[in-house]
Order: sequence, then structure tokens, then C-alpha cells
Amino acid sequence: MKVGVFTVILGSRKLEATLDYLAGLGVQAVEFGAGGYARSSHCPLEETLASDKKCRELRRAVESRGLQISALNAAGNPIHPVRKTAAKFHSDFQKVIRLANKLEVDVVINFSGCPGGAPGDKSPNWVTCPWPPDYLEILDYQWNKVVIPYWEKAVAFARGEGIRKIALEMHPGFVVYNPETLLRLRKAVGPAIGANFDPSHLFWQGIDPCAAVRALKGAIWHCHAKDTAVHEWNSTTNGTLDTKHYSDELNRSWIFRTVGYGHPRHFWCNFVSTLRMCGYDGVLSMEHEDSLMTAREGLEKGVRFLQSIALSEAKGEVTWA
Repeated sequence: MKVGVFTVILGSRKLEATLDYLAGLGVQAVEFGAGGYARSSHCPLEETLASDKKCRELRRAVESRGLQISALNAAGNPIHPVRKTAAKFHSDFQKVIRLANKLEVDVVINFSGCPGGAPGDKSPNWVTCPWPPDYLEILDYQWNKVVIPYWEKAVAFARGEGIRKIALEMHPGFVVYNPETLLRLRKAVGPAIGANFDPSHLFWQGIDPCAAVRALKGAIWHCHAKDTAVHEWNSTTNGTLDTKHYSDELNRSWIFRTVGYGHPRHFWCNFVSTLRMCGYDGVLSMEHEDSLMTAREGLEKGVRFLQSIALSEAKGEVTWA
């Protein structure tokens, strides 16, 4: 396994300074935000896509420092009920797929998206319960009229551009938010769909990430290393469906944390071991969204922590039996 960083948190730094800084920390891979919510100055989408020279320069900047690009991130909602909004996310997604092909990057990350509850809606509608029966009707419309048709076409487009790994981040608020929904979409549209496995979004849903990894064996294309602290002094009273702003750390039921600050080392050792047992030996891409730490402190502590637990050598052999 390699320790990587999702560089958007360092977006105020120029590309070369960012790469120098990360290489100096011993980081081995970078994930670039390229489209949608994740647009970043490190990988200017239209400018890079339009120029073979810019593509070569970007790859050279990364590889000359001993790094690799683990994935391009196009995080967005390409099935947003407002057509203009959906079209923008969809356009970005297609451009990022084309750019990944030019950069020889295997994995493109996105969200599944979330449509409205019916034709003509203006806002996404994320369903969290089956009753009243209106919600089951919404789910039927979303999956059969919007989600599956869109992703069938998206997978075909990606395949035509040479990209066979679309890594969807299981994120509440979108139709794919847990292993069950990811596997449902994968079954419907094909094995190009896999996970950008981010345990931080699973913890507060009450999901054991190690169990989720086992459920997704063979369908994990990329991995975000991000932790979550569930604050039981709030969650035991109000549950974990929490709409308070992320900056209201004291009163929220949970907050994102740097790896090791939400769950102990023992969990993370089990997590990387389960990934390896289930066939994922790729990059652990650290995503910093810990509001209790600066980017520098959170990244540096997180990178050191990941370096101490990542299984960096090849799997051992059973020579004692």
C-alpha cells in the first residue's frame, strides 16, 4: 500500500510547492480534484485537457518527485433535478474521464448523485425511510427512471474513453451511500462501478467499515483515509442524522477527524489488513476535513499515522505450516 493525499486542502499553494511539500513528508501518491465540487488549481481541467504539453508537464511534475497520480476526482451531482446544474456536473465528469485517459490514470472518482423525487422537482430528494409510501414511490422513480439510465450511459462513455474504473464515494445525501446501494448500481450497470471507499461516511451510519470492505470484495477501486468521531454525548440524545453546520463541533453528533483521532490505531490496523485480505493493496489517499486542526497539522499527523500502519511490503508467505 502507498500513502497518498487528496490535494484540494492545499489548493492555496501552487502545484510545484504542494508536490515538494508532500514528497518531503514521504507521501507516495496524489489525488487531484479536477471537476465538480472538487475543482482545484492543481489540475485545471479545461486548460490541461486541451494541451498535450500541459498533460506532459503535469505528469513530469508528479513523477519527477517520485510520486504517482492515484485518481482524478470529479465529485458532483450529474443527476441533479435542475437540468443546468446537472449538465455542468455531467460535462465536468466527461472531461475528467477524457483527461484521465490522457494522463494514463486508471480511476475517476465521483458521487452517484441524487435526483429529485419526481419530474419537475428543483431540489435533490434523499430518501431515508420507507413510510409514508410516497418515499418508496420516490425511490422507484429515482432508480429506474434516472439513476440506472444515467449510469448505464456514463459507464459506456467511460469505456469508450478507455476508463474502466469509476469509483463512487458512498456518501449520505446521494443514492449510493452504503455497500448495498453501491452493489445495486454495480449489478444494474456493470463492473466498471466500484467504490472510492471512505470510512468516514460509514462510521456515523453505524456501519463497520471492515464489514463493508468484505461486502465489497473485488469492487474497491480507491480508498480515502479519513476518520469520524461520533460524539455520544449528543448522538445518544439526538441520533446521528445531523444537519448542524460542520463548524458547530461541540453540538454536532459527529465530526470528521484526521485518521487516528476518531478511532484508535487498533481499528485502522484492522482496516488496512481487511483491505489487503479483500484484494485492495492500492493507495490510502488522505482527505483532510478535520476542523479542529490546520491543514498542516492534520496532514502531517495523518500522514505519519498512515505510514506507521500501511502494509508497505508484499504480502507474506505462510512458511510455518
